Amino acid sequence: MSANDNQKVPNALPAGYRFNEFEIKDVIGGGGFGIVYRAWDHQLERTIAIKEYMPVSLAIRAADLTLELRGERFQKLFNAGRNSFIQEARLLARFNHPGLLHVLRFWEENGTAYMGTLYYSGMTLKEWQLTSPESVNEAWIRRLLPPLFGAINTIHQAGYLHRDISLDNIQIQENQLPVLLDFGSARKEIGNLSDETEIMLKPGFAPIEQYSEEGEGEQGPWTDIYALGAVLHNLITGYAPPVSVVRCIEDNYQPLVERKPAGYSLPLLHAIDCALAMKPTDRPQTIDAFASLIDLPVSDVEALVARYTSVSETPAEPEPAIIIPEPQIMGVNHAAAAIEPLTPRNVRRLSPGLLAVAAVALLAVIVAVWKVNHREVAVPLANSGTPAPAEASKTVSNAAPVLATLYLRLQSGENIVLNGKAQNVKPASNGFASLSLAAGQYHIEVHSGSQVHSQTLTIDKPGTWLINPGN
Repeated sequence: MSANDNQKVPNALPAGYRFNEFEIKDVIGGGGFGIVYRAWDHQLERTIAIKEYMPVSLAIRAADLTLELRGERFQKLFNAGRNSFIQEARLLARFNHPGLLHVLRFWEENGTAYMGTLYYSGMTLKEWQLTSPESVNEAWIRRLLPPLFGAINTIHQAGYLHRDISLDNIQIQENQLPVLLDFGSARKEIGNLSDETEIMLKPGFAPIEQYSEEGEGEQGPWTDIYALGAVLHNLITGYAPPVSVVRCIEDNYQPLVERKPAGYSLPLLHAIDCALAMKPTDRPQTIDAFASLIDLPVSDVEALVARYTSVSETPAEPEPAIIIPEPQIMGVNHAAAAIEPLTPRNVRRLSPGLLAVAAVALLAVIVAVWKVNHREVAVPLANSGTPAPAEASKTVSNAAPVLATLYLRLQSGENIVLNGKAQNVKPASNGFASLSLAAGQYHIEVHSGSQVHSQTLTIDKPGTWLINPGN
């Protein structure tokens, strides 16, 4: 790209401009708050990226290439944005994760601030979706998520939030490793101080707590999880979910488990629906909890390095495909000795009040049914549009392949004994514990003080099961 080509991006520095050993080559991208350049490091003889703080609504490029404010009244906003830009560079420089933008150095010059980072080839998820939509499927998403989970989890473990996860803030490198780009700190700071929320947040990706003046105290990992859910929703459907402030007035979000887009499993769709819950407390509270809903790991740095260090290796022969039966969602009461799928032909009629609750939330249905003693009532999980509750701690009964996940309500102080062996499981925040089981026969006991509730089951098909052991 020539110097003239650089000027196609308003206010961009010309090709050939030097910051000591760094020489600007061309513009990678530009937006309302910054410009990103490809540059050459003459000292280390490598390509790097340089990001410049350039809020076009507040400043313009002068003839001497420094930035000039559009008016004195913008001084406070400009300075606040620049300080946030510098603090973001300092924050990113603390991390050494292959899925996070790696900052080499930052400096102030030309009346503004810059950060030099590693150069990442590839394209953003937004560009990928536009140019290669046919490649986006569940298998591709499941390869993308573990390293992305690891990057986001690294931020959260350090006590920070990203607050700006979106399709254009996730870049897919040529080796397929995703990189989570900048936090947009300058944009958010300017939006905060100018009371212009629309420039601070991305509609469809920002949860409701980010729109509230008092929402700062309500934000946590679940805030980024909502945005990540919106990214996945967009990848699967082609568009973001409804804007959260509109959902507060009339929530017309249609759960993906009801829409059942072709080629996507219920666990993945259910996890996305959970991530997009309006109430922060209804979402997975951590990246680990979100990953467990999809049955995916959170990749650590060592795993990522081992996986991506040799991109030039000859690809291995593809493994033969393993056809796994479609899991079924099932409910079992204490009188049943076998597990039956919940289908319209075996679901008994519930009371109108209970059906109304089921239409709002599965968890409320499960709790209500749980309180019905010695009644043969099948919980209509398959018709509710939401799979069985998750986020519970799990245990594997033996080394055989896991066939199903079993859920049961567990109070504080209660213990589970499986085939005579005590299980080290605890209930999750929703009050349910889970067991990951292979095919076979099981005798399950729930010990509560001197009382024992038991159930004998035969597991011979895959699925997610809810049981209620009787006396």
